[in-house]
Amino acid sequence: MQTITWFTLLVLILFVLICFFQNPWHAVVGLAGELLRLRRFMWMFLLMLGVLLLNGYELALEKKLPYSADFTPWIFRLEGHFVQQVQNLTHAPWLTGITSFFYLIVFQSLILASLFIYAGEKRTVFLHATCCAVILNYLIAIPFYLLFPVNEVWSYPASGVSFYMLEAFPEFETVYRPLSGINNCFPSLHTSISVTMAILAVRSGNRRWGFFASISAVIIVFSIFYLGIHWLTDMLAGLLLAGVSSTIGINWAQRWKSNYNPRFNISA
Repeated sequence: MQTITWFTLLVLILFVLICFFQNPWHAVVGLAGELLRLRRFMWMFLLMLGVLLLNGYELALEKKLPYSADFTPWIFRLEGHFVQQVQNLTHAPWLTGITSFFYLIVFQSLILASLFIYAGEKRTVFLHATCCAVILNYLIAIPFYLLFPVNEVWSYPASGVSFYMLEAFPEFETVYRPLSGINNCFPSLHTSISVTMAILAVRSGNRRWGFFASISAVIIVFSIFYLGIHWLTDMLAGLLLAGVSSTIGINWAQRWKSNYNPRFNISA
């Protein structure tokens, strides 16, 4: 896990260096300044961190619930061997390494880089919208994980899917699995969060960040199939969740900004 943390930090720094058009230190100062200057944003930021931690406790809560439904067979009957076909058409050792890197590391870096870039550029609407959208993604997804459990594709024998993640990261089941339940598939948070960050990046007006965030989201969405983790249905639900969360996040941030300062621009 320490290796993942260091690589996440490295990718975060690269994103900020490439997509932030000023001294990167200004991004750090900008985020710290927003946290100290606006108590409301500080609470929103802390709530976002709390929701991220709550996702870990969801696994413990799931074990205590007197509920043992499994909707995986229903999903398989609905879409068949789509994921297996993707794997058969695309499998290559070099691609396994790239998709695993984006799934494990770039995914986390997108959220962190968004916060630093928007704070440094004084785009407070998108800074606040990012926190709000991340919170919504998790709060909407967690009830589905508890009440509509769907297992990862590779774990369902009839799917014929291989778990290629183990080729690049053999310790996945012991290191990463405690953070992500095997039946926490619907909706795909890797899809919803990455696409949410891409939508916000494009709408922020920072073209370079919009480009890198969008490319990253496309690769992450592809990786969920290639690695044998998510179903097509999970991805479609993730896209819907991303659209809802990003829209609500921006609308809420705009309304908050207009109340705080009646004369504001969406790019502010």
